[in-house]
Amino acid sequence: MNTTVFPPPRITDPASFGRVAVLMGGASSEREVSLDSGRNVLNALRARGVAADGVDGLPNLMRELQGGHFSRVFNILHGGAGESGVLQGMLEVLGVPYTGSGVLGSALSLDKIRAKQVWLTLGLPTPRYLRLAKGQDVHRAAAELGLPLIIKPSLEGSSVGVSRVYTDANLEAAVELAARYPGELLMEQLIEGDEYTIGVLDGRALASIRIVPAGEYYDYHAKYVAEDTQYICPGLDPPGETEARDQAERAFAALDLRGWARVDFMRDRQGRNWLLEANTAPGMTSHSLMPKSAAAFGIDFEELCWRILEMTMPGGAST
Repeated sequence: MNTTVFPPPRITDPASFGRVAVLMGGASSEREVSLDSGRNVLNALRARGVAADGVDGLPNLMRELQGGHFSRVFNILHGGAGESGVLQGMLEVLGVPYTGSGVLGSALSLDKIRAKQVWLTLGLPTPRYLRLAKGQDVHRAAAELGLPLIIKPSLEGSSVGVSRVYTDANLEAAVELAARYPGELLMEQLIEGDEYTIGVLDGRALASIRIVPAGEYYDYHAKYVAEDTQYICPGLDPPGETEARDQAERAFAALDLRGWARVDFMRDRQGRNWLLEANTAPGMTSHSLMPKSAAAFGIDFEELCWRILEMTMPGGAST
């Protein structure tokens, strides 16, 4: 891949960052993944000489910040308050720089329904969907949308609470699973094809990745446990890569994102892309996709963490 898209890092002295809180863990359903991501980010920053410490969850972070112990925050708190705008609003009030998107971009992206609404207004392709209120007639909704379809919580990530539904008989169980989690339910057209993702760093798309799980689906196990999931990067031919990068950058800008994010999409059998969601605090585990997308541009894990943190400095992330 061409590395000239990204200029050299602006900051060379790790002391410039001050003391950095790597926020991880928390209380969401993605806690364990967040802890894994956080440990990796913490080790990478320390390897580059950054004075960084891990902080588990928002209450602990608030106490540490009130004590004046940190200069800025590297947010790797997946899901929940870490990606909903709650953390971002708190840090804005306190005047503490932080990685990733702001209040609006975080809130829009975590809510898959609102993200789709924004994309649709700009003509960006995303699967047809219905908002499914708890207690709504799911069979009537499915008949309106058409099988096969996906039912999932609108505010969760990491494939938590997601079901693929091919027959009417499986609808009730899918709704029951998704309803265990906060927020509205999303019923979405199932796109049959290949699953992809693409990282975006400072508004510029990286390389796409085609995900080939050993099983039928790229579920939680395939994402974080299995060692036989294949990741093909770049995942598309040059024209396809150009199209995917353009769509990812437009999707990123549409949701008012900044810093870094990962955009997931499907590619159907006719070769058309369909945007699924944007993740504003992507996983940084050994199985995660954002580091793989960056590596294709010659940006290794330590440099990726450095560049993300660098955007918290004056004149940082593009908007």
